[in-house]
This record gives sequence, structure tokens and C-alpha cells, in this order.
Amino acid sequence: MITKIDQFMDRFSMYRLLIYYLLSLIGLAVILALFRDISYNPLSIILTSSITVFACWFINLILASIFDLPTAFESSIITGLILSLIISPTLGLYNILFMLAASGLAMASKYILTYKHKHIFNPAAIAVVLTAFGPHQTASWWIGTSSMLPLVIIGGYLLIRKIKRSQMFLTYLVTTSLSTILFALISKISVSTSIYDMVFDSAVFFLGFVMLTEPLTSPVNKKHQLIYGGIVGFLLPPQVHLLNFYTTPEIALVLGNIYSFIVNPKVNILPLLKEKIRLNKDSLEFVFNPTKNFSYLPGQYMEWTIPHSNTDSRGNRRYFTLSSSPTEKDIRIGVKFNNNGSSFKEAMINLNKNSLLLASNLGGDFVLPKNKDTKLVFIAGGIGITPFRSMLKYLIDKDQKRDIILFYSVKKEDEICYKEILREATQQLGIKIYSVITDSNSNSGNPNIINQRLSVNILKKTVEDLDQRLIYISGPNILVEQLRRELKSNNIPAKNIITDLFSGYS
Repeated sequence: MITKIDQFMDRFSMYRLLIYYLLSLIGLAVILALFRDISYNPLSIILTSSITVFACWFINLILASIFDLPTAFESSIITGLILSLIISPTLGLYNILFMLAASGLAMASKYILTYKHKHIFNPAAIAVVLTAFGPHQTASWWIGTSSMLPLVIIGGYLLIRKIKRSQMFLTYLVTTSLSTILFALISKISVSTSIYDMVFDSAVFFLGFVMLTEPLTSPVNKKHQLIYGGIVGFLLPPQVHLLNFYTTPEIALVLGNIYSFIVNPKVNILPLLKEKIRLNKDSLEFVFNPTKNFSYLPGQYMEWTIPHSNTDSRGNRRYFTLSSSPTEKDIRIGVKFNNNGSSFKEAMINLNKNSLLLASNLGGDFVLPKNKDTKLVFIAGGIGITPFRSMLKYLIDKDQKRDIILFYSVKKEDEICYKEILREATQQLGIKIYSVITDSNSNSGNPNIINQRLSVNILKKTVEDLDQRLIYISGPNILVEQLRRELKSNNIPAKNIITDLFSGYS
């Protein structure tokens, strides 16, 4: 069942999925208001949501034009929807002005409170922090009610499952629970009442699912994600204070954003297309001039934004692993194209040397271990070979030999990409490479070609010390999850299995 849900979610970008989730929450709020389960007018909820969404979209459009940057319209819609769920949905003039001010500050923060064009704070959070300290208008976080909680949790779980931030969320939730208990004991108030209020009468889940996990303002490294979740979780309970200064959800998140900014790579570039190279009949490699130097590790990814008209449900942003090595001057990404692909992929095919696009949010833990003596198994499915191309090219250029066995699974032999790099890795570094051809029953007699579906049985038969190696898997989610389950059922420790971020949609 969960596999089918994952496959369904793969049809949507993370941002588009979040928009649908937030709209569902607003829709539920309207229904509950009709039945008097929440104390707001249903028409007011609709109108105030429309005000914040339109204001954020329009202001973002103007600022993007002023600063000459690609517009991420989904981001502005998401911010508007979040603001509508944390600012009380009433139609008084004072509250409408509050909403407009918050919308303006949220969008301005993305262009002004930045470093190298990368915004530092969650836009909705910093907006309501500034309005609290300025005109003294504060967010009510009215989303945090027991009647909204089931949908918040169900949709939120699916969201963090898609973006693989479950550990960060759980760290945050455990920390805020412990912090709530600690400060309840210090304040000599009921622990059970404090925990009940935290769960059923606060925005702890909404903040964690929706705002804490925002990719642009949360850490990209897993270790730092856990620390970040712990910081925000500790500061979240309303009893937390320094002297007479008490924290709020938005302040807790903004303070966490500062930590994230300190530890995150500061990379935001406007690359220029140099050429497109055909990898196979379905895949292209895009070669870009980065226009400025930046550092990255082999196997890391970036988020790519391509503004284009008639954007479909999968949005105008994607994560792609850099197939280039830090030893190369240009940056490269390998991309697979399917029939009836997304509007994003269509815009990508039509890129030219004058196209405007943005590459940002560098991150990923799918990188070589620091210990050069660690034995490795690389498993690539289809275009999932890209991070391994980056790693192998790096090792070749550095003449650095490591004990690596690579399994490359494709349907047909003519789908194999980066043959020259694979050949160099074999000849220069002695890396063992096995091509796993799933749509062929022929017996070529080549011991390095396996004509079967890739499975743990094949891995165990080919790699005698499999349980002593780190196993890296990159490819379609269905392949990654299948191999992960099989490896765990064969007593391979979870810490030895490393998987890549792979979007899985076209």
C-alpha cells in the first residue's frame, strides 16, 4: 500500500504536493467552520486565504522583476497559504492590513534578508516575527486545534516521507516533548496538561511538518538536520524564556534558521548552458558554465529552477545530482526524459544559451566516506548513475584508488551512460563494474554482464564480503526501496545502506 502511495506522490513535485496539502487544510477549516467546530466564519477563511496568496504572488512577481531573478511562483503561493493558516482569518481592517504587511515582509525577506541571493529565514516565520516587534501584531497559529489535527498529521507524514526528513521531524518532536516536560516541572505546572496542550492545542505538528522542513532554510546535511530539529524543538514550548523574553513558534524557527544558515553551503548561481550531450535515446547531459566558482563534494545535488509558462502539477523546480566532479571546470547534470513528460522537462529540452535558470540549495550526504580504506558497493539504476559518474571522475582525476564494486542496472545495454568514464575507472583504478541487463536473456559469456533483475542474491553471490561494505544505492524509488528491504532482511545494518535523493518523476 505504501509503495503505491509513494508512486502516486512521485507524480508531483514536493512544492506542488505542499500546495495541495495546505489547500486541503483550508478546505477542511471551511467545512469545520460551517459546522461550528472552529470559531471562524467560513467565508472569512476563504477571503483571507485569497488575500494572502494573491498579495504574496503579486509582491513576489514585482520583486523578482526588480532583482532580475527567476520567479518561483509556487514558493510565494505556499507562503501565502501558510500565513493564512497562522494569522487569524478575520475581515477587520486592522487584521487585513496585518495580513498585507506580513505578506510584503515575507516576500521581501527572500530578496533582502539574503546572502548570495539565498534567503536565510523561513519567509512566513520572519514576517510574523517582524510584525510582532514592529506594529505588535502576532500570529495566532489557529491551525493548531484538535479538529484539524488528523489531517495535519496524515498529510504531514506523507510530505516528510517524500522529502526524506522524517528523522529531523522526529528529533524535533521528541525534543519539544522533553522540553515541555522540563519547563512544566520547573514552572510547577501539570506535566500531563502541558503535554495535552502541546499535542492538541498548539501548532507543533504544523510547524514541524510544513515550516521546519522547508529545504531552503533547513540544513542539507543529516547531522545538522538533527541538531536543527533539536534547537527548534527545545525553544518551542511557550514556557521557554530568557529573563522576561518568551519564545513563540515563529521565534523558535527563526533562531533555528540562523543555525541552518551558519552550517549550510552558501551557493546560489545563475549557470549558462554550454551544450547538451546525448547519453542514450532517453537521456541528455547538460553542461553549464557556473559563472562563478563554488565548492561541492562528488555525489551532491542542487535544486534547479526553470521559469516557464503553462507550468503543470509538477512545478518549475527539480533536484538533480551533479554528474560533474569538483575537479572539472563545468558543472553537469544527467537527465532522463520520458514520453508525455512534465512541463519542466519540456522547458529543459528547450534550454538555450540565453535561458535564465537558477541552481541553488546545494546539499546531500550521498558522498564518498572520508576513510579511503572503506570498502564500497555502488548500485545504480538507470540515470541514477549520475552521482557515481561524479565520484568516479573525481577519483580518476585525483588518481585515488578505492575498493569499489559497481552494479549498473539498465533494461538494455544501449542504455548504459558514461561508458568512457566507466572504462577509465576500470583501467586506471581497478574498479570492478558489472552491467545488469534486465531485458535480455542472452548469454554473452562476459562475466561482467549479468542478465537478471538485480537482487540481493546476486549481490551476495558476486560480493563475498557484502556485509563489510558501505552500500550506496541511486535510482528509481522502486529499485531503491526494494533493495533496501532485501538488504535489511539479509542482516545488512541500516547504517551501511546509503541512498540518494531521487525525485522519480518526469
